[in-house]
Amino acid sequence: MKRRTLAVVLAAGESKRMISSKSKVLHEVGNQEMIVHVLKALAGANIDKVALVLGRDAHAVEQAARRVGLPVSVFIQTERLGTGHAVLAARDEINQNYDEVIVVYGDTPLITADPLNAALDGVRQGHDIAVIGFQAGDPTGYGRLLTKNGELVAIREEKDASDEERKTRYCNSGLMAINGKKAIEYLDRITNNNAKQEYYLTDLVEIARATNGTAVAVEAPEDELAGCNNRAELAMLEAIWQNKKRKALMLSGVTMIAPETVFLSHDTEIEPDVTIEPNVIFGPGVRVQSNAVIHAFCHIEGALVGSGATVGPFARLRPGADLGQDSKVGNFCEVKKAKVGAGAKINHLSYIGDAEIGERSNIGAGTITCNYDGINKHLTVIGKDAFIGSNSALVAPVSVGDGALVASGSIITEDVPANAAAFGRARQVNKPDHAATIKQRNIAFKAAKKPQAG
Repeated sequence: MKRRTLAVVLAAGESKRMISSKSKVLHEVGNQEMIVHVLKALAGANIDKVALVLGRDAHAVEQAARRVGLPVSVFIQTERLGTGHAVLAARDEINQNYDEVIVVYGDTPLITADPLNAALDGVRQGHDIAVIGFQAGDPTGYGRLLTKNGELVAIREEKDASDEERKTRYCNSGLMAINGKKAIEYLDRITNNNAKQEYYLTDLVEIARATNGTAVAVEAPEDELAGCNNRAELAMLEAIWQNKKRKALMLSGVTMIAPETVFLSHDTEIEPDVTIEPNVIFGPGVRVQSNAVIHAFCHIEGALVGSGATVGPFARLRPGADLGQDSKVGNFCEVKKAKVGAGAKINHLSYIGDAEIGERSNIGAGTITCNYDGINKHLTVIGKDAFIGSNSALVAPVSVGDGALVASGSIITEDVPANAAAFGRARQVNKPDHAATIKQRNIAFKAAKKPQAG
């Protein structure tokens, strides 16, 4: 018979130290909410059900968590009386005859499935409690995990530890798995006989041992277990996450000239043989195919960069940008909700929005697709092998046919047939010696604006 596992996620804190208008678990790492990172790790550990213990911004936290797809039940913690009390807020779900219950925190976005599985395996192998611990670089302030003959004997808070016990660097993360058949019994035995009069989950180790149960500690990397209480710690978590993501991509065949200056999102996909120059930001929803080059100082979000395409330097791809194979978007260009065909070029200083550009077409410098009428967005369609001269404005909705040419400086308001040449500019008129007249008029106008001495 399949075992059933419940995860209790504690995310009811007031987040006061974040000094924020929203719950801290809604703050993002890698452009994804911390609570979502945690739920994804739980999904990787094959959790059957998640009990969310929430407080502030409960609805928003629940909505974010549900995006992962795990079955979720929600419990509201109205009082803050310690971690043991928080877990018992989910009493009704814990009572549903689970084989294991694992307790995690909503502000640990670097957690992966591996330590969760290790803790669950500890319970499945016959232990009643399995605590996830880590070897701390600096153990100051952490509770110490005291072990003997392979078993976890106690979790000793630093202020209560002896000098000898403080020497251990094996520290408590706060995450633990519990025998589901005994979870309520153990949790109900926790008391608040301590200085803070709070119910501490860490008491479960001694409670289990006092009732002939056993406890064990499983070790995980310190950075995977890091929590977040303030903006400085959030930045630290972001830095760790970015370094891991960069390394994984480079090991998969991606070249980064200065990896520490490249910033990625949780869903960034980059294929082998892509080169990324310094100072590039990938927002959510980006896929870059093989042999593409992202030059320096680009910002890319919600975009597909096709194989062999080049972007930048100093280019912006906004959501809906779809660059075909070997296409080019050059310096100081912006592309939004536009399909750029294979081999097409948008080399300099252009805005292409709500558009379709055919294969091998050339978009001259300073070209604008005028897509917005103040209320609605309209489509510009440019066919294959077209040439759009510099400093042209294409007023959508409008189309330019295959092989057509638009003269530089044109304002195009009507469709251009295939292979036609369009001139949408006023005829030039030269007025001999008129430059001096205009200059004198401008000087007089400027002088008239100066305040008179009084």
